[in-house]
Amino acid sequence: MSFVDHFARIERDKLLLALYSCTAADVERALVQPEGNLQSLLALLSPAAEPYIEEMAQRSAALTRQRFGANIGLYLPLYLSNLCANECDYCGFSMSNKLKRKVLNEQELAAEIAIIKSRGFDSILLVSGEHETKVGMDYFQRVLPLVKQQFSYLAMEVQPLEESHYRKLVEQGLDAVMVYQETYQAETYAKHHTRGKKQDFAYRLATPDRVARAGVDKIGLGVLLGLDDWRLDALMMGYHLDYLERHYWRTRFSISLPRLRPCTGGIAPKVHLTDLGLVQMICTFRLFNQQLDISLSTREAPSLRDNLLPLGITQMSAGSSTQPGGYQVPDSQLDQFEISDDRTVEQVITQMRLKGFNPVFKDWESAWIVPKMRV
Repeated sequence: MSFVDHFARIERDKLLLALYSCTAADVERALVQPEGNLQSLLALLSPAAEPYIEEMAQRSAALTRQRFGANIGLYLPLYLSNLCANECDYCGFSMSNKLKRKVLNEQELAAEIAIIKSRGFDSILLVSGEHETKVGMDYFQRVLPLVKQQFSYLAMEVQPLEESHYRKLVEQGLDAVMVYQETYQAETYAKHHTRGKKQDFAYRLATPDRVARAGVDKIGLGVLLGLDDWRLDALMMGYHLDYLERHYWRTRFSISLPRLRPCTGGIAPKVHLTDLGLVQMICTFRLFNQQLDISLSTREAPSLRDNLLPLGITQMSAGSSTQPGGYQVPDSQLDQFEISDDRTVEQVITQMRLKGFNPVFKDWESAWIVPKMRV
C-alpha cells in the first residue's frame, strides 16, 4: 500500500465542485475546528474564505509563535548538477534547453561548501537535475559524506529513488528529502512532463512512502503553483500530508509553496496565484497543521517575503544560487529559474531581526537524538 492506492479513491471532481460551492457558513464552521480536519482544509482554501483571510492570518501568526517562537530556520541550496534526462516545460534544466551543462567535481564541491560555510549556514539542501546515469547513486554516495562532514543537517531534492537507495543515503547522513509532485492533476502532469522517467506520475506520487519507510527524518511536499488550479492542488497536497502523518508518525513533514517563475524555455502560468491567494494558502496550512514546517522560496520578491514571515513561515533560504557552482562563479546560463529575492544573507537577516525574528542557522545535532528502537 502507498498513497497511490489512497489517491485513486479520492473523487477529485467532487472535491473541485465542493471547493467552489463553499459558503461563509462552511468557512465559519471550519474556523471552529481546523486542525487535522480535511473538510475544514477544503473550506479554508475555497474562494468563500477570502473575506476571512485577516482573521486566518492573525490566528496563524499566533499559532506559529506559540509553537516555533520567533525562530526562522535558514538553509541554502547547493546545486550539484544541471544535467537532466527529463523534458519538463517549466524548468530551465529541461533536457532540450540549450544551456551549458555541469556536474560539480569534488574540488568544485569543496569550494562551494567553503563559501556557504563562510556565510554561517549549517543546514544544506543538495539539488540536481534528474540524470541517474551521471548524477545517480554512485555520485550521491561519493559526495554525501563530504557534505555531511561540514553540515549538521543535510537534505536532498533530486530524482525519486528506490527505498533501498534512501536507506543507504540515510546511513551516510541524509536527514531530509524534498520531493514535489508539481501537480496532483494527472492530465496536467502528463502535459508538462513529456520525456524521461519523470513522466511516471504514480512512481513520483509513491516516493514519500519509500522515503518514510527508509527512515528519513523529514519529508518535504510541494506543488508548483500555476500549473493547474492551485486550490485543488493545495487540497490534494493536504490529503497527501494527512495520509503520510497517519501512516508514518515518526517522520516530520514540511511543505513548500513555490510559484511558477520564468526560466529558459519556460511557460506562462495556467492559473495565476495572487499574493493574497498565497497568504490564504500559508494560513490555511498553519491552521490545519500546527507542527508543520512551511518553507518560503527566493522565488518571491523581497518585500513580500518580509511581510509573509509572521504568518506561518518557519524555514527560508537567503542568498541562494540556482546553478551548479554558482556561489563560486555565478553564471546565468546555468540557472534553473530566476530568483526574485537576490539580497545577501546579511540583508535578509537584518530585515528578519527588524521584524522581531531570530534567524537560526543551526537547530540540529545528531548527538541530541535518541536512537530509534527497532520494531
